[in-house]
Formats: sequence, C-alpha cells, structure tokens
Amino acid sequence: MTDTEYMRIALQLAKKGCGFTSPNPMVGAVIVKDGEIIGQGYHQKYGELHAERNALANCKTSPAGAAMYVTLEPCCHSGMTPPCTDAILESGIRRVVIGSCDPNPLVGGKGIELLRSCGIEVTKGVLKDECDALNQIFFHYIQNGTPYVIMKYAMTLDGKIATRTGKSQWITGEAARRRVHEDRHRYSAIMAGVGTVLADDPLLTCRLENSRNPLRIVCDTHLKTPLNAKLVTTTGIAATLLATANTDQEKHRPYLEAGCDILVLPQKEGHIDLNCLMTALGERNIDSVILEGGGMLNWSALQCGIVNKVQTYIAPKLFGGCGKTPVMGFGIDSPDQAFHLSKPAISWFEEDILLESEVIRCSQVS
Repeated sequence: MTDTEYMRIALQLAKKGCGFTSPNPMVGAVIVKDGEIIGQGYHQKYGELHAERNALANCKTSPAGAAMYVTLEPCCHSGMTPPCTDAILESGIRRVVIGSCDPNPLVGGKGIELLRSCGIEVTKGVLKDECDALNQIFFHYIQNGTPYVIMKYAMTLDGKIATRTGKSQWITGEAARRRVHEDRHRYSAIMAGVGTVLADDPLLTCRLENSRNPLRIVCDTHLKTPLNAKLVTTTGIAATLLATANTDQEKHRPYLEAGCDILVLPQKEGHIDLNCLMTALGERNIDSVILEGGGMLNWSALQCGIVNKVQTYIAPKLFGGCGKTPVMGFGIDSPDQAFHLSKPAISWFEEDILLESEVIRCSQVS
C-alpha cells in the first residue's frame, strides 16, 4: 500500500470522532511496520488521549522502526494531555507521514521540527486537501477565536421557507432531515431567534442514536422567551443559553431556576450584538454554530459578517403567494452589493438537493 492509501485509512478513523472532539480537531493515526498495519487509533473525545497515543496503545507488536500516518501534525505542547511528539520519540518510530500542518501557534510546524531534529523522517502534505477539509472548523476557530457559523435553511423551488400561513413542516423529506440531525450532532451549538421560538416552539435537539445534543442558543434581546417553551423546560436533556440585552435580575431568575444560562450582551441597532455574542461563545469553547432561525436572524447574521457557510436545502415544491423567504431584513439596494458565495457543492437526499457554499468576504471578491 502507498502513503496515500494509509492516510485514507487514518482519515476514516478520524471521522469516528465527529461530534465528540470539539473544540479539538478530529485526528486519526495508523502505524505500519514491514507493510502491515500494527496499530491504529483516533481522537475519541475532547480531553482524552490523542490519536497518536491511542494508536501506540493499540499496537499488536513493537512500533520500533515503524512508520506512523497521522492526519494532523502531532502536538508538541502540554494541554489536557501530554505532547504526542514525546510518545512518538519514546516509541522508536522512524518515520512520520502527516496530512495537515497544525495552525495552532503552539504547534505550527514545531512538532515537525522537533521530530526531524531527533532524527525522524517526516513527510508532510499527504492528502492535504482532504485532511484540511476534515478540520475546517478547528482551523477557523484556532485562528480567529470565534465559532465557524453555518446558516442553514430549507426552501421550495420558488424560494419559500413557509406557506402564507407560516407553516413549514415539512418542506424537505426524511433523508434531508436526517442530514440536519447529523449536523446537529457534529456542531457545537444551534442558534435561533426568539421569533422562531414564539412561532414554532422548537426543541432543537439531535434525534439520532449515540449522538450528542448541541448547546441551544436563543437570541432574545428583550427576554420574551416563554417559560413554558420547550427550550426552557428541557434543559435536563440539552443546555439552553439565552443571549439577551435585558439586565433585570428578577426577570432572569425563573429562567435560571429552570436550568437556562443567561448571557447579557450590548445592543446594536436594537438587537443583541452578534459579533459580541460570537466572541463570548468562542471564550466558552464553542467552535461552531448552526443558524436555524428565520429570515430576520439570517439577514442580521449576514450583515454583521459572522456567517462562514450557507447550507440551502431545496425541495421540488412550490408554495407561491407571500410566504417567508430565507433572508428577510431591509435587503440590498443593487446587485453589486450582494453577499457573494463560492461555487456550491451539491448533494442529493432522495428528491431534495443540498447546496453548500462558503461566504466570500469583500476582500476576496475581484
């Protein structure tokens, strides 16, 4: 087998940690000796051993003289676990093949430099694009200190997210909705506006087996979320954070007693400052957020520049009339002021389509 083939195995191992490692990256490692895989492992959960140490622990024979294939540059600093470079050096491994270089300034090439200085052969950049894509969220978070934000919505072919009466269940089919729950497991938090809470009383949990629930965030400037809302009464199964500008401690009390967390933020143009919210979430180790709100929240998020990716589910249906659209707000004045998106990646979920595009910042638009 080739370096590329071994790295593909490491990538598949890394994906097993999806949803459980954040804000750490997903990492997989494979140890090969005399053409045989003798050990493999992945980072299973935040705070637990990294992929390299798990692969070494699972070796069925001595790794001395072997090669290790790892999707991300081994760490060389102490955090919640000791440096992986120490374990590699102690094991007698003679070659390390790396997919992505670590953007963390605590590592950033230092792991590779340390291994090479100790006589270990290092090859980097094998399946780099695939390895980088695996940890797009981690790379963004470690470089910016704020969550990677995905704006998600489902719409009909005529651009409606609800009928003229406000009904929206269900626009897409079961296969597309399952993908949504997979993303709820993958990402750290899910965010909606208080308007969505008042209109739909959503639960915003992940309904898949062996999954985790995201932190549920409500943007509620004036603290109007009903005390009997599902997001308030179900904090025993999933955490709820109310982001508000309301400073009335007495009004906070019943929400706190129900198990909610409250984050008081400054206002900007009559609503909570979403940029301040992102900074606060980053400080709480929230590395990713899905927006599952309505058109007004989507408009505000785009305006303040926090959106990184847009996920558009399109169902082959037509609602017509004056149903709501995915992005409301005041809107732009002319086409040259549009929010630009990258060429979308296209996926099919039975009859429904998912388009995924990155938001292109103004400086990137030619």
